[in-house]
Amino acid sequence: MDVSIIVALVSGLAAILTVIINVRASNKEMTAKLERTQAVMETKLDNLITEVREHNNFAKRMPVVEEQIKVINHRLDDLEKKGGA
Repeated sequence: MDVSIIVALVSGLAAILTVIINVRASNKEMTAKLERTQAVMETKLDNLITEVREHNNFAKRMPVVEEQIKVINHRLDDLEKKGGA
């Protein structure tokens, strides 16, 4: 074999190995970034779920409070009628 062919093969192999190493390093970095982003999104989603549950609980209690206000107003009307009569 000619020396130039051997040099070309070694250079090509070195280039291929360099590309493989760079791709793996880039892949690890991208994976780490995606994992961090996913962790942040999960935290935000958990916070949002908590807020929605609190809101839903408030929305369930509101009709009860409104009904209690109606009863209180009715009692006040009755007391005003008794006191004024």
